[in-house]
Amino acid sequence: MNSSHDLKFLEDATETLRAIAHPIRLLIIEMLHERKTMTVSEIHTRLDIEQAVASHHLRILKDKDVLTVRRDGKNSFYALAKDDFYQIFEVLKNNI
Repeated sequence: MNSSHDLKFLEDATETLRAIAHPIRLLIIEMLHERKTMTVSEIHTRLDIEQAVASHHLRILKDKDVLTVRRDGKNSFYALAKDDFYQIFEVLKNNI
């Protein structure tokens, strides 16, 4: 673990896990795994939270490359960047 590459990986992994480590964000990951793509409106309605709150959490996940966003007119469609992120949720769900 002396190489800078290993340290960079660990720092990046830690930041990604911090981004995921929130109840609302874990729910977003679960929903996107099930539904594949969703808009901000669909997410905030389904979670019964304000749209600004949903947008905040989506931005955090997008900034850490957990989510991708595709724009179509006025709508932004969010999806998991890799389904592997759902596996983190599954591991936690099955072991806690």
